[in-house]
Amino acid sequence: MRHMGGERVTEAVTDAVAVLRTAVDRDWSGVKAGRLDWTCRDTAEHISSDLIAYAGQLAGRAQSAYVPFEITLDEGTDNEGLLHVIETTGALFSAAIRTTPHEVRAFHPYPFRSANREGFAAMGIAEVLLHTHDIAEGLGQAYEPPAELAEFVLTTIFPHVRPGPDHWRTLLWATGRGDLPGRPPVTEWRWNNNLVIPTDRLTLQGVTPAAATDLHTGGDGGFEWVDGGPFQGTRDAAGMVVKAYGEGVHRPEWGLFVLVRREDGRAIGGIGFHGVPDEEGHAEVGYDLTEAARGQGYATEALRALSDHSLPRDEAHALIAAIHEDNAPSQGVATRAGYVRASVEEERTAYEEHDMDRELRLYVRRSTRQQRQ
Repeated sequence: MRHMGGERVTEAVTDAVAVLRTAVDRDWSGVKAGRLDWTCRDTAEHISSDLIAYAGQLAGRAQSAYVPFEITLDEGTDNEGLLHVIETTGALFSAAIRTTPHEVRAFHPYPFRSANREGFAAMGIAEVLLHTHDIAEGLGQAYEPPAELAEFVLTTIFPHVRPGPDHWRTLLWATGRGDLPGRPPVTEWRWNNNLVIPTDRLTLQGVTPAAATDLHTGGDGGFEWVDGGPFQGTRDAAGMVVKAYGEGVHRPEWGLFVLVRREDGRAIGGIGFHGVPDEEGHAEVGYDLTEAARGQGYATEALRALSDHSLPRDEAHALIAAIHEDNAPSQGVATRAGYVRASVEEERTAYEEHDMDRELRLYVRRSTRQQRQ
């Protein structure tokens, strides 16, 4: 998966500025921007402020708050000068994205307190696209960005939004700026950066629909893999993410995570769920490692961390690992991560009700709430 975040930012800024430049002689300060309370001028300044702020977060490797600075325009800056500022801050942001390693994360408050370079790129592009739409609407200008930019935003930071036939109009709907047939109006919204779960030696990095699509079709998902990766199990799990996203039922916290070593930033395997918990609060977990990473405790470390993170959720009562009876190493991973062999009755029920392969053995780790009942 060729990293395109910086190039996409440049494309978004170039396209937006070209549209806004056709109205540069208008009074931007006296017209509201679409449905916003801001004027068109305020909104354009906001675009430049966001671009430079996001560049600062990545370049400064901010970890706990926004870097304490802001951009101020010189007195008397006209609309053409403001567009030059947007072009300049866009170029700085694009450069910051291109020079930031994939494993680096910087502070952003929602929802998981951090984002990687792709997340920041998608947030910046969203700001450009959506606020250019607001300004254009206020000025009576026609504006529709390239469809692939809206798709990049949706598949990177709107994983919870079911895709529609038109990426741009889906994004407008998802942000309360338009309607979609068959879907209720959106009055409140948030984007979602990917979830990352840390361990001593690893980070479990949530896979976005964009990365899952690339993994499922033979790419690297934007990760730098050790030799032999990614394993087929990870590619199959990515396909589950793609399917769930297309059906509008994908929830990132119950999706796929790639295991990345802290020491070198290399991806060594995948772990995740086959879907959200069922009506009984049961979710099936699966994991794999590239051969070169096996035998070093990484799978146990990852499974323990994912289970510790997931079981406290109200909808989770038990996590289940279905392991082939001949796969002793995987059974050992589950046992060391706190899973116990399911009862004979539980396995028999699974065989009959879920058409489970009778050569699979179930290992279960229950929530503390379930254990007390």
